[in-house]
Amino acid sequence: MTEKINDLQQVEIKPLPIAIVLMIAAFIGLFSETALNMAFTNIMVDYQIEPHAVQWLTTGFLLVLGVLVPVSGLLIQWFSTRQLFAASLIFSIIGTLIGALSISFPMLLICRVIQAIGTALLLPLMTNVILLIFPANKRGSVMGLMGLVIMCAPAIGPTISGLLIDQWGWHSIFWLSLPILIITLVVGMAFMQNVSTITKPRIDFVSLLLSTIGFGGVVYGFSSAGEGNGSWVSPLVLLPIVIGVISLLLFSIRQLRSPEPMLDLRVFAHPMFSLGTIMVFLCMMMILSSAILLPLYLKGGLLLTALAAGLVLLPGGLINGLMSPVTGRLFDRFGPRYLIIPGFVLTTIMTFLFTRVTTETSSALIIFLHTVMLIGVAMIMMPAQTNGLNQLSRRHYPDGSAIMNTLSQIAGAIGTAVAISLMAAGQSSYIPKEGMANTAIAAEALTTGVQTAFYLGLIASIIGLVLSFFVKRVYVEDETK
Repeated sequence: MTEKINDLQQVEIKPLPIAIVLMIAAFIGLFSETALNMAFTNIMVDYQIEPHAVQWLTTGFLLVLGVLVPVSGLLIQWFSTRQLFAASLIFSIIGTLIGALSISFPMLLICRVIQAIGTALLLPLMTNVILLIFPANKRGSVMGLMGLVIMCAPAIGPTISGLLIDQWGWHSIFWLSLPILIITLVVGMAFMQNVSTITKPRIDFVSLLLSTIGFGGVVYGFSSAGEGNGSWVSPLVLLPIVIGVISLLLFSIRQLRSPEPMLDLRVFAHPMFSLGTIMVFLCMMMILSSAILLPLYLKGGLLLTALAAGLVLLPGGLINGLMSPVTGRLFDRFGPRYLIIPGFVLTTIMTFLFTRVTTETSSALIIFLHTVMLIGVAMIMMPAQTNGLNQLSRRHYPDGSAIMNTLSQIAGAIGTAVAISLMAAGQSSYIPKEGMANTAIAAEALTTGVQTAFYLGLIASIIGLVLSFFVKRVYVEDETK
């Protein structure tokens, strides 16, 4: 009788409206996240804070994601799709309202934390739902469409925010997002359907505590390192990282020994899943480190306005988004290998060239480098993610998507923190030429720092290129029937 009910529920599921609603919600959330990056210099002036402090608007966001996303696999089995969707949008709305009304940096940071809770609920939910409602032979195309939506958000975010900042100030970013989020919640609840099976597994509070301390400690430690030279040997950096790593080791041992793990780490026994996760990890380091470095370089090194800097970053993001459906279809037809290897070749070349930028580099060259780098990213991300998840069984989808999303956020936090730290080290090592104006000195120093920081992306890309030669296509049967 239960099987008949489940079959009837599956027949009634309408995949396309569900996917569209989830993608729109993700688009708005990611737009809010990346749009604020363009306002960092303005926020630093308004609240009289240093770059390492404003960095916490990004790393604090990622810290919350790193703590909550691992729990998402458990939440998906405890709450319905509609409940989690509604909760994610409500948290995003509350956080956005606080950001719109913020009058201090701590208040703005609280806004980011609450927004992160909404995103932490939404991203794994979206991945898991798409795996459940679409057949395996269409997942590449659907994940590519998801990539289009997700990548368009960071593409238009800096441009629109640049216009808003120049005209009405950075608070207007939140005022623009707020009504759209509210409309998305209302309309989304009209189309959202419950597609996951609620099993309500036992909650292991010890695992929950170890996960929180582990992922939180690692992200906090690396984020604290963004304060500049010498900070890597500080107890504020080393102690959280050591405690975090030990907690993660204990967490891993407990999960492997538990008959009902909170997060089933046995999925790493599948080689293509492990390889795909590593590649997504490396890509996220490149994406989020460059996402914070380039706005600082364009505004502080090339002395562009917020709007002009946003326009420079727009083509790369748009083309990256448009490439995602194309790579999705190519993945369905040819598999991941012929996309991932050329993708890492492109990112390796472009990140190397970014280590050679100067204050005299033209905006046209930056547009070219950024665009080609993101084309490479589009050829890597969705094929690596989809191929890896395809190797898992249906019951392991929540664990696989939670692990991949968690490590993506950890990668972003580490990449952002290390990039800022390298940039600060590069700035402090710069010896200005005599007779240069103060503005020119600051621009040269910042550019030197950005050159140094892009070596992080170069190293990550080279590692990914080596690993890409071991990728093999995963063939799966349609499990949605």
